[in-house]
Amino acid sequence: MSDLHAVDLSVAYGDKLAVHPLSLLVPGGRMLSVTGPSGAGKSSLLWALACAIRPSSGTVLVDGSELSDRDAAARAGVVLVPQRNGLGATLSAEESVLVPLLALGVPAREALQRVSESLERVGLAESGRHLVDQLSGGQQQRVALARAFALRPAVLLADESTSDLDAGNRELMIAALREESLRGASVVLATHDPEAAAETDATLALDEGVATWVRPL
Repeated sequence: MSDLHAVDLSVAYGDKLAVHPLSLLVPGGRMLSVTGPSGAGKSSLLWALACAIRPSSGTVLVDGSELSDRDAAARAGVVLVPQRNGLGATLSAEESVLVPLLALGVPAREALQRVSESLERVGLAESGRHLVDQLSGGQQQRVALARAFALRPAVLLADESTSDLDAGNRELMIAALREESLRGASVVLATHDPEAAAETDATLALDEGVATWVRPL
C-alpha cells in the first residue's frame, strides 16, 4: 500500500492562482475522483502531485517521503497519464508500453509479458502492432492506461483518461483503475464525467482552483 499526501499544495501561473492551497491524503487502496469544468485546475493539481510542474507552495509525499522533483516522483512509483495521453505517434501500441519499461531496466522477457498483459486488460490485445496515429482517440486513451498499468505504479494519476470512451469501455477502464487501487496503489482520476466519478471512493470538486469535498475519503 502506498499513500499519497499533499500538504498546503498550490499552483500559480504568474498572478493567476490555478489551484488554491489544499491538503489531501489518498491512502493506498483508495480511488479519488477530482471533478470540475474545464479550467477548474484539475490538470494543474495532477501535474503538481506528479511533480511534473513545480507547485507554488506546499509539498507532496509518498509513504511519508517528500518528493523533490519529477525524477524523485518517478522513483517513488508516481505515474501520470496526461490528458493528451503523451504517446508518440510513430510508435506502435506495443512499443508505447514497452519503451518505458525497458528504460526502467525491466528485463526484456518480463517487459514483453507486461506489455501483453496490459494491452489485454484494456481490450487492445489485437491492436498492439497498430501505430498510435492509426488508433482512435479512445483507443489511444486505453494504450496510455495500459502503459501506466504495465509500470505497476504506487500512485496512478489519470487526467481525463475516460473522456473519449463509450460506456462499455469506460466501465472497463474504471474497473481496471479499481484493480490498481485494490493492488495497493493510490489512484486519482480527474474527470468531468459524473458517472465515472460516482464509481470512485471519494470526490473532490474544483471550481476556479478552490477545492470542496463532495464525498470525503
